[in-house]
Amino acid sequence: MKLRHFLLIGLFFITGLINAQETKKNFIEVTGIAEMEVEPDEIIFNVGIKGDNKNQLADNEKQLFEILKSNGVKNEDIKFKSMHQNIYSKTKIFTKNLQFKVTKKTDMANLFENLNQKWITSINIDEIRNTKIADYRKTVKINALKAAKEKADYLLESMAKKTGNPLEIVEIEDYTSDTVLPMNFRAKTANIQLEAADANVDYSFDNIDNIKLKYSIKTKYEIL
Repeated sequence: MKLRHFLLIGLFFITGLINAQETKKNFIEVTGIAEMEVEPDEIIFNVGIKGDNKNQLADNEKQLFEILKSNGVKNEDIKFKSMHQNIYSKTKIFTKNLQFKVTKKTDMANLFENLNQKWITSINIDEIRNTKIADYRKTVKINALKAAKEKADYLLESMAKKTGNPLEIVEIEDYTSDTVLPMNFRAKTANIQLEAADANVDYSFDNIDNIKLKYSIKTKYEIL
């Protein structure tokens, strides 16, 4: 029994010594950063319409669908958002908000000219998207990890050391702006009834800022 206890104690001692040696490994901690700008290929608009009564509102909504469809917007890309009745107005105006999506194939100038209607109360941008944004995010994160490894390599090389196995990798999301509305476009869509008739206003995708992605990866590498 004493021998067995001695062997167990010896085993625990060796295991503890190994763990202690592992935790005392020399390491270098670095952060890699990568950025990318992506061109948007979709815009989600929020449009408000009005009517003096439910029937007029329904007629205006039908006209809206016809305008959007004639400009290449699909039915599945038009969604209901909300409906409201202003009971404090003398005419009890009915209002409705819908969303619609446009792509780079859309003739924006023609679309906004057609949407210059008195029964349209507002048009705002809800989102700016890129259909492959998930793939771009992966690329930026991989590049950030590569940047961290390169940084560790040249720092350790300056001390005649080498980079060993990674001990820790932590992802840090610094900033993404894929749903942020660029200021230059927001100003031009604030009052669409006044500006849609202005031939000098450019509503194309070229007038929208790129989506900006930035990621940081914090890593720890063993020093060899």
